Amino acid sequence: MNEVKSIVSDIQNGNLKPIYFLMGEESYYIDRISDFIENNVLEEAEKGFNQIVMYGRDTSIEDIIGAAKRFPMMAEKQVLIVKEAQDLSRNIEKLVSYAENPQPSTVLVINYKYKKLDKRKKLHKAIAKNGLLFESKKLYENQVGDWLRRVLSGKGYQIEPKATQMLVEFLGTDLSKISNELDKLTIVLPKKTIITPEHIEENIGISKDFNNFELRKAVGEKNVLKANRIINYFAQNPKNNPLVMTISLLNSFFTQLLLFHGLENKSKASVAKGLGISPYFADEYFNAARNYPMRKVAQTIALLREADVKSKGVGASQTHADILKELLFKVLH
Repeated sequence: MNEVKSIVSDIQNGNLKPIYFLMGEESYYIDRISDFIENNVLEEAEKGFNQIVMYGRDTSIEDIIGAAKRFPMMAEKQVLIVKEAQDLSRNIEKLVSYAENPQPSTVLVINYKYKKLDKRKKLHKAIAKNGLLFESKKLYENQVGDWLRRVLSGKGYQIEPKATQMLVEFLGTDLSKISNELDKLTIVLPKKTIITPEHIEENIGISKDFNNFELRKAVGEKNVLKANRIINYFAQNPKNNPLVMTISLLNSFFTQLLLFHGLENKSKASVAKGLGISPYFADEYFNAARNYPMRKVAQTIALLREADVKSKGVGASQTHADILKELLFKVLH
């Protein structure tokens, strides 16, 4: 995020590079930087003749080089943006001749999503020397909550830990998808609002009582009644609560619980740091550890792996609802 801020700040200050090669698994920051250049480098009156958007599937490296070598008309710069450039991955190295000697009056932006250049090859070295290379890496799940809080804070909002967890568990690590849902919230809620689980339920449609976060908590507490209510809700709403997601999150929880048992220092701060969680959720692990000694945790992880295999149709003809019911019966008893 700091690297993105630095890139945007340089652009705002007029320190433009002739090439911006934006690559990596996380498309969110690639789009943010590309959109910022598209919206801010040229004046509106200059864009008609001097701003071109091309798409990888509809163009060639030769066309891109030809357009990049063109001089601007009645402006200091021209902006050439190539979106979905990963569709040109087979021939991307042909761009090296231009990268070694780029046109100073052109700002060439390459959006190379879900892939990255080979550092050993000439193109990577040429752009590193004459332009800017930015790799947008996927965040780990335990990093998304902090990212989400920072984004909301920048817009003048706060969010409760449970609401954060609901968003992360429902939307995963796709920052673009999360950003879209945050936009919905900031449109309907006034600034300085502290976003609660109720806000998430009302505006995004994630149940505050029947979700994987609450199921994990119920399982950790060995609250059989609550766990069964949640899985019955899941059975009635399978599209919003896929079994593969539930198993994955329960597996993460019990894997962390195994790590908890192995921690020498079990202070709340040490547990939060060791497990990569918010201190707000540390008590869940203390409670669960009392209900699940290390041997039971290991057995539960084995049961989760078995259920995962069954959910993929191997060695079982059960419905996903029945697989989950059987799994929780074995785990909770």
